[in-house]
Amino acid sequence: MSTSRVLVVVILAALLGAFFYFDAGSALSLDNLKAQQAELQAGVDDNLLLALTIYFVCYVVMAALSIPGATVVTLAGGALFGVVTGTVVVSFASTIGATLACGLSRYLFRDAVESKFSLAAAKINEGVKKDGAYYLFGLRLVPLFPFFVINLVMGLTRLPLPKFFWVSQLGMLPGTIVYVNAGTQIGRLDSLSGILSPALIGSFVLLALFPLIARTILRALNNRRALSRFTKPKSFDTNLIVIGAGAAGLVTSYVAAAAKARVTLIEKDRMGGDCLNTGCVPSKALIRSASAMQQFRRAAEYGLNVPNLPQVNFDAVMGRVHSVISAIEPHDSVERYTGLGVDCMSGIAKITSPWSVEIDGQKLTAPNIVIATGGEPFVPPIPGLDQIEHQTSDTLWSLQVLPPRLLVLGGGFIGCELAQAFQRLGSQVTMVERMPRLLSNEDPDVSAAIEERFKAEGIEILTGFSATGFNGKTLTSESAAGGSNSDNRETREIPFDEVLVAVGRKARTANLGLEELGIEVNDNGTVATDEYLQTSIPTIYACGDVAGPFQLTHFAAHQAWYCAVNALFGRFKRFKADYSVIPRGVYTAPEIARVGLNETEARVAGIKVEVTTYGTDDLDRAIADNEAHGFVKVLTPPGSDKILGVTIVGAHAAEMLAEYTLAMRHGLGLKKILGTVHPYPTYSEANKFAAGQWQQKHLPGKLLNIARWYNDRRRS
Repeated sequence: MSTSRVLVVVILAALLGAFFYFDAGSALSLDNLKAQQAELQAGVDDNLLLALTIYFVCYVVMAALSIPGATVVTLAGGALFGVVTGTVVVSFASTIGATLACGLSRYLFRDAVESKFSLAAAKINEGVKKDGAYYLFGLRLVPLFPFFVINLVMGLTRLPLPKFFWVSQLGMLPGTIVYVNAGTQIGRLDSLSGILSPALIGSFVLLALFPLIARTILRALNNRRALSRFTKPKSFDTNLIVIGAGAAGLVTSYVAAAAKARVTLIEKDRMGGDCLNTGCVPSKALIRSASAMQQFRRAAEYGLNVPNLPQVNFDAVMGRVHSVISAIEPHDSVERYTGLGVDCMSGIAKITSPWSVEIDGQKLTAPNIVIATGGEPFVPPIPGLDQIEHQTSDTLWSLQVLPPRLLVLGGGFIGCELAQAFQRLGSQVTMVERMPRLLSNEDPDVSAAIEERFKAEGIEILTGFSATGFNGKTLTSESAAGGSNSDNRETREIPFDEVLVAVGRKARTANLGLEELGIEVNDNGTVATDEYLQTSIPTIYACGDVAGPFQLTHFAAHQAWYCAVNALFGRFKRFKADYSVIPRGVYTAPEIARVGLNETEARVAGIKVEVTTYGTDDLDRAIADNEAHGFVKVLTPPGSDKILGVTIVGAHAAEMLAEYTLAMRHGLGLKKILGTVHPYPTYSEANKFAAGQWQQKHLPGKLLNIARWYNDRRRS
């Protein structure tokens, strides 16, 4: 804490200490106020302005320092100055004091709290940014909540002080009027309980409902304002227009059609989107071929003599990839969705109003529109990159020749999966990642496991290196101090035959008409939505990669249900999208799977966790398969078997994760997993053994001592 903050704390502590040391609080009682009323009233009558000034300053100081006794002082305002003057003075004095208390709390404590609990603070501040005024208004209307606590807690958030001031001013005004008015009847009051009668409390509770009513009215007004410059059609061509036929758009259309709505699905390219054509399906088909080649290399481990390794026919490998796409294609085809009741259209869509879309010159209208246009690879502006042919996860599948030297920019899940696949097929792969480790969103032990395997298979890894420029088929990269290969800055020249740019993805929003309509986007380019997946134009929704926050096929499908239901039936009932339990997998070898928190996120958020780790090198099935490596790591609250997060590294990790995902989704703890019979020998037994390790650490020691004594007695 800085010197200035320490000085402020010392001054505040001294003032509060003096208040309690001199027992100033004894003067702030109803009995004392009634006893001194005549004398105080005489002072007011002699010099009203001076009395108002002294009263105002004292009230501000009390509120700023969170000194108890505001109720009695408020009553005094009514008794001495009357309802009108007392209400005005108390209203402004209490609000100014509350704002000062909020500011002091912010100055002294907010930075420390945010640094220690950064993840949690970021989420709270995001909520405060959207709904902070409503919540504060509701809290101010209910006098059962200690106002000084509200002041101090709000100081830890990023709610702007001007907004805090006027919301507090309005929110406290009804209560202020009630208390000041009660103060005018001070002679009839025997105790403060006379003010807080059941009827009065009930009226405050009813007042507390006002923010909800106000929010509904405000939402309606905002919707009307957002739509006011557009002319709504008198009738519509269809119930729902969905733009994009990837995972999000397909599921949205399916759900809408199942609800007997007429839905039109528009796709400018190929049905199935990125997942089917350039993402999940082709990458997993390629990984399978690469894994088969790796199994031949490991034949001796299984007692097999393979004199000559098979030769990779890359053209045939890519042919198989495309045949897998063709085999799955009917699941996402126009024919299937037409049979489900979806009107499928091919063309480039542009949103022209909150209710209309133009498709290659043809206009179509609907009460609601869903944006599900997905994402695309992000290509950074590295000097020289635009002068050479480069590959992305979209274009890679047109390669006809296996590159002898493949450069992979990016150490995320796409870069890692494809780098290992090409290395196993015969390319010499070099990975360049600007972060200190691969898969930087995972825990360090996960990154270490991947990097160890990659290096063992011959992949050159340059972490902590940034690509600074291309000169033909050579990359110049520079390391930061502390990079993987040097403690000092180092420049590397990396020759290659093909370069794969896999540094991330961005939302696909170009030429959709978002700017013309004023649809808000986030800083990262995704379409901004609320918790109901509604955009800033209330008739338009968004889901999938174009909305985020996760770029996962199953997450897009998960969002799509909420999007479809809220778009069709939101006027009656809306559902908040639930992101609490979202599993994910990285299909490298070893596989990585995770759901919920990991250790790094828990530490950043300041969440105390207990970590239970079971090494799968001890698992019978893994030993039998020569896959005895990896671990299952479970995070729980200290002393509880509630599952907060799971990370699995090893063979079949993504399949093993399903049990934990189910448990977390339905509130089942490790004890339930331990009590479930798992078939032997399977990889899923690792889940039970991890639960068993947790149980071993939480055995009832006293009860076991009694059991030992009992068994010893039986033998004697």
